[in-house]
Amino acid sequence: MLTTGLTGGIGSGKSEVSKRLAARGAMVIDADKIAREVVEPGTPGLAKVVATFGDEVLHPDGSLDRQRLGSIVFNDAERLAELNAIVHPLVGERVEELRSQAPDDAIVVYDVPLLVENNLASMYNVVIVVDAADEVRVRRLAEHRGMPEADARARIAAQASREERLAAADIVVPNEGSLDELDARVAEVWDELTRRAGHD
Repeated sequence: MLTTGLTGGIGSGKSEVSKRLAARGAMVIDADKIAREVVEPGTPGLAKVVATFGDEVLHPDGSLDRQRLGSIVFNDAERLAELNAIVHPLVGERVEELRSQAPDDAIVVYDVPLLVENNLASMYNVVIVVDAADEVRVRRLAEHRGMPEADARARIAAQASREERLAAADIVVPNEGSLDELDARVAEVWDELTRRAGHD
């Protein structure tokens, strides 16, 4: 089994790469998606969050009000640590469960936005970094997510720098061109991953 960490800064197009790798046969494990799943209505995770933070973090329909919860934890390191202590172990269990279902010869791609920030590179056989210049990312965040430029720049500044990310990469996927160019690069990356999987 080849374990691959896939990362890239906000607006780099990491999810486009992840989608294309999945289409070629990779088993993609998306940490952010799992973090949302473990606090869906009816889960023990959501019950723990409510027990810790109170009913005000719920929408009227019983689902988690992420914005409300975010406003509580983001400026308070202790409260953030409390939230992480609930969510991280649940995510870890779910990731392990998914990984254990993968065939032995699988190429497992972990989609991990904060791989570099959390020093996780050593956990993977291969680290893929999706790279785009900051200006390109700011423009994309404005066009695709309607994010004001100041917010986009603040988000980018809060993450690892481009240099830090590239320093952690075994494989770089430049993503400043067209989707056709991205397809071609992902095809090369997939060939490289299958070659490595065959050799491991």
